[in-house]
Amino acid sequence: MNILILTYQGGIAGSTNSIAYLAQGLADRGHNVYTGCRRESLLYKILKGGKVVLIPMTFKSKFDWDNIKQIRDAVKKYDIHIINAQSSKDRYTSILANWIYRLNVNVFHTRRQTPKSSGIFLQNWFYTLGTKKIIAVSEGVKRQLADLGIPEKHITVIYNGTPRGKYKLQNPEYVEELRRKYRIQPDDKVIGCVSRSKQQEQLLKAVNLIDSKLKVILIGAEEKDIYRKITAKYKTAHEVIYTGFLSPEETLYHYKLFYIKVLPSITEGLSQALLEAMAMSVPVIATRAAGNIDLIKNGVNGYLFDENDIEDLAVKIKILLENDDVRKKFIENGKKNALEDFSIENTIEEYERFFQDYCR
Repeated sequence: MNILILTYQGGIAGSTNSIAYLAQGLADRGHNVYTGCRRESLLYKILKGGKVVLIPMTFKSKFDWDNIKQIRDAVKKYDIHIINAQSSKDRYTSILANWIYRLNVNVFHTRRQTPKSSGIFLQNWFYTLGTKKIIAVSEGVKRQLADLGIPEKHITVIYNGTPRGKYKLQNPEYVEELRRKYRIQPDDKVIGCVSRSKQQEQLLKAVNLIDSKLKVILIGAEEKDIYRKITAKYKTAHEVIYTGFLSPEETLYHYKLFYIKVLPSITEGLSQALLEAMAMSVPVIATRAAGNIDLIKNGVNGYLFDENDIEDLAVKIKILLENDDVRKKFIENGKKNALEDFSIENTIEEYERFFQDYCR
């Protein structure tokens, strides 16, 4: 198959890794994979030099005429059979290019996060009529799309996955460097959160309800006034560390520091950060939202809490701090789920079968 994957995003986000895994995986299986993205994006850097053919594109807006022509030219030059658009601007331009230039190509959209808009009839009509199918990365995303008006029969779920190979870290000495950098002592309990700014204040508030001193490392987040106001009122001298942006490789090494991983975001499709923590033997707690429900079975391989239920989050953190049996169960079950049930190999095989059905 000749497959064109499109995304205007490709920045610092779990979705960037997911798109890269998909493109590389399909290329490794012998398909001709082309990725249209911004030359300055992180995705372009990740894929550069591999089997995936990169096509620099503009994606200035949903109606970027230059981008529409770029998609037309790519389809004709590379005899594209499948277009798989990943984000909002390219969802529009992929459909418009197909319609305006009568490309007669199969267009699919992948939705990797829960929808942010309330849903507009005209947009739902446009997306439904302009695509063969919409792919949701979890049942949670599918439910929300259906609630917004996309016909349920038009949505197919293909779960996000994670590659086993990326967890073979080659530099254990770096972990010790990090322990020294953050002054982590053998008895310190570190709570980690890997996310851009997505409701980390829920975690910071919950920590204030815990008496034992903790270190909290927020990877991907910068210190903000809303965080300072919370931490200034701490009864216990917890230490909060903001790392800002870290590379994917640096982030993986930080999981080795975590005693617990908390994800307070409510907009996750199927979180790569949760999959990473589970694969790295870190017990997880996450909001009872969207794709988190698909990944975490409460009390089996992790804990779920309701948005803004700070007391419940604090209780569940305390359990994992104090109960070794629960920790061991979550670690064992979580690792199996991440590396077997949600492997990237499963994801790529499902995409391959799905696309092939439309190329016969």
